[in-house]
Amino acid sequence: MKLLHFSLIVFMAGTVLPATAAGSYVSTRQEIHQAIARANRWLATQQKPEGYWDDPELPAITALALNAGLRDAGVKPAEPLPKHLDTGFTWLLAQQKENGGIFNRGLSVYNTAVSVSALTAANRSEYEPAIVKARKHLISQQWDLGKPKETDNLNDGGIGYGSKDDHTDLSNTYLAIEALALSNEVIADGKHGQQPDLDWKAALTFLSRCQNLESTNDQEWASDDAQNKGGFVYAPGQSKAGEEKREDGRTALRSYGSMSYAGLLSLVYAKVGKDDPRVEAVKEWLGANYTLTENPGMGAQGLFYYYQVMSKALTAAGVDKLKLKGGREADWREELANALLTRQREDGSWINDNGRWMESNPVLVTSYTVLALGQILDSIPQ
Repeated sequence: MKLLHFSLIVFMAGTVLPATAAGSYVSTRQEIHQAIARANRWLATQQKPEGYWDDPELPAITALALNAGLRDAGVKPAEPLPKHLDTGFTWLLAQQKENGGIFNRGLSVYNTAVSVSALTAANRSEYEPAIVKARKHLISQQWDLGKPKETDNLNDGGIGYGSKDDHTDLSNTYLAIEALALSNEVIADGKHGQQPDLDWKAALTFLSRCQNLESTNDQEWASDDAQNKGGFVYAPGQSKAGEEKREDGRTALRSYGSMSYAGLLSLVYAKVGKDDPRVEAVKEWLGANYTLTENPGMGAQGLFYYYQVMSKALTAAGVDKLKLKGGREADWREELANALLTRQREDGSWINDNGRWMESNPVLVTSYTVLALGQILDSIPQ
């Protein structure tokens, strides 16, 4: 198995980050390495004897903790895994079902996608069969309700939690797209035979229907008003940030931070060019709403999820400095690193005082944060 970079950074064509900037991050690098080491020491104390973390019914939490453990500087790609990580991966693999999903109490897409990302990051050839099988499961979960056109239904092209009798959403779709992109090198050489793929045309239609951009979203609710234009929502016709009445009487869904970064990352992995109006618009919205004190539009809800997807999206999009409203350019690496480092607790963990989306769980939040810090490290120009 070819050595894979932690997040398989996919810079957009034509984007080159200035190597001269690398020297300014020397101190930040050291602080991040120390914070990650402290966090992983704490995470190791939280592992159950059987190998899992926190809740055996949610393998994604174990996968996140394992992926965080791989960020430790002491873990070398060519060497055997530390015993506790090896035990954890053994447990994770044992949760795989015949259909390829890695889950227990439902939520098959969420759990499987996060597990595939962790298994890929481990860079172990013996994990490849499980990854290939799990990829097929994720691809099989893309919706197509069989109407005359593959995207007649708003759920078509997207992916939900794993049941096709409910809905699709951008969060699960982004996680599945990311897992498939990160693990693509496993199947790229053909040694596992011909493999299925997403219907990318339908996926892009779904992504476009999650964005407030009237020129590319064919739904009536899409709005180009100054507050929302370019940002993303949770699903076509649904925003966790709520809705508002426009002056013209129409109802607009409010864009918000975490889903806007998830949208940008999904567009990158779908190989949408940096000059595409969807990419330009979401970057403009993110710049106008840039903050590290909250998840824009959601306050403290999902704050650490926001930090993690922010680090991944800006890296993948090749954003060196994010252009903000008013002309300032944010050094997002330095600013995000500082925001995270100052929040680390004495025992090495992190937690969100707002418990929405399980962020009162320190194992989950600490894993999110280690992955965000690891992504910052990997994004610093060499």
